[in-house]
Amino acid sequence: MTNIVIVEDDPFLREELQHILQKEGYSVVSISAFDSPIEGIIQANPSLVLLDLNLPNMSGFQICRTLKAKGIGPILVLTARNELLDELHALELGADDFLNKPCHPKRLIARIEKLQQLYATIPALLKWGELTFDERANILYAAQQSVALSENEAIMMKLFIKNAPSIVTKEQLFTALWGNSEFVDENILQVNMTRLRKTLEKVGASHFIQTVRGVGYQLVGGEIL
Repeated sequence: MTNIVIVEDDPFLREELQHILQKEGYSVVSISAFDSPIEGIIQANPSLVLLDLNLPNMSGFQICRTLKAKGIGPILVLTARNELLDELHALELGADDFLNKPCHPKRLIARIEKLQQLYATIPALLKWGELTFDERANILYAAQQSVALSENEAIMMKLFIKNAPSIVTKEQLFTALWGNSEFVDENILQVNMTRLRKTLEKVGASHFIQTVRGVGYQLVGGEIL
């Protein structure tokens, strides 16, 4: 049975959400103590987290980032905050969906079912040493920090982690990014690598990618988890 964890500090809304979900046949755990909400969420072993943003002690943004770094998801944000910047920030931190309160129960259930179906078909998080890559959201986590990757950056990062510690050749990268190396200038690959390294610098992780001169690139400094 799907186990949904509700992280909501309003007791009346929390009870209403629990009733809606239980009526649909879901197992529900509600977090009502917010001194250490992360521990409570993890102990509940969630199949999905329904997360508010305006919470005491620790914001929903912080909780979202921490849970994603630990490989927990999907996370559906349900909040009264309706600013676009709030939605974009939550998604950048790894939230899988975003709904505003008040939300019609049928819309909420539909989004939950969609996330369940999506997660059932997508592989687990990829990990290498201190790095965790979420293929679902193209988010890379390192040392409790996170950064969103572009499509090409995500393709390269996935290739590096899946092959680590082996060398990923330039030909492999050409194939993954553009189908083959025919008519593709090597400078384009170098530009993409420079962009990836600059993005990884934001979370202090650019040093994990090492150039193997004349051959390709290698992910170093970790071990398979």
